[in-house]
Amino acid sequence: MSDKPDGLARVERESADLRAEWERNAPGFIAWARKPGHDSYDRFHRDQFLPILPEPGRRTLDLGCGEGRLSRDLKALGHRMVGLDASSAMVEAARAADRSIPCFRGDAARIPFADRSFDLVVAFMSLQDVDDATSAIHETARVLEPGGRICLAIVHPLNSAGHFEGDDPDGAFLMEGSYLDAGFRQDEVVRDGLEVVFLYAHRPLQFYTDAITTAGLLIDRLAETGVPASAIESPRSRRWQRMPLFLHVRAVKPA
Repeated sequence: MSDKPDGLARVERESADLRAEWERNAPGFIAWARKPGHDSYDRFHRDQFLPILPEPGRRTLDLGCGEGRLSRDLKALGHRMVGLDASSAMVEAARAADRSIPCFRGDAARIPFADRSFDLVVAFMSLQDVDDATSAIHETARVLEPGGRICLAIVHPLNSAGHFEGDDPDGAFLMEGSYLDAGFRQDEVVRDGLEVVFLYAHRPLQFYTDAITTAGLLIDRLAETGVPASAIESPRSRRWQRMPLFLHVRAVKPA
């Protein structure tokens, strides 16, 4: 437990080994993710993301599955799940939570499955944590069957490029650096006694659209989401009804 006050501290970094640092930060994330009603995932983000997913099909890959919470939720909705994550601690936690879901340790940029193995790949808040996200998206195209889809969620690039000037719901949003230049962000977050470090890559929207289209996939859905009214907990939360927190994209592999 942390004795620090609730809040978020963000710093910009010039370089990072995302894979190594997520392995190091895994215990804090697992505790954070598994406290009921604590993270944005189960407070509102999952339910904003689910509508872009197709109906359960032959086989679904959870790419960057973390401790497995989305795999478990999609299994309950009828998906036949397989998990993949680069962190051994995350894979162990996912396996322990549900032994019926196969979960493997592996690199998203070198997916250890055969061509056309899945009809759906879900990358929920994971591609921003992958060192070689372009290769991960190209590998996703390889393992998708024709007509299959990738559905991804990331921190919205506007979110990671700037910050609000203060807590006023109508306060200014400032972008002091470059939106177009890729870089790294480290968010240290304290909430209700738990502390976690989120280290991720800031990449402009064009990075993702270029990676998707050069992989031969066609974007058929894009959504920008903020905090829904049902999840507003304080006046400061209303800032995120004016700016997007997350970006959701769905793309299809042509038949």
